[in-house]
Amino acid sequence: MLKPHEPTIPYFAKFLSGVSGVEGVNITLMEIDKETENIKVTMQGNDLNFEEISQAIEQYGGSIHSVDEVVAGKTMVEEVTTPQD
Repeated sequence: MLKPHEPTIPYFAKFLSGVSGVEGVNITLMEIDKETENIKVTMQGNDLNFEEISQAIEQYGGSIHSVDEVVAGKTMVEEVTTPQD
């Protein structure tokens, strides 16, 4: 995800943790340049709403680059190595 320097990462994490359905947020700074920060955001919750999360991110000038993993259902399915790997 790409975001401007403001808000700060601690503030942004707290803000995102307040979005409905979000139970936890982890933000890692991957890269920083003159005007933006490239961050990895991991969110956890039982009822995450992608549209609501996207709107919250955009509210502070952020943009989602990709969604790399989604786990859904009653059982947590862990990623395993398969013949395609």
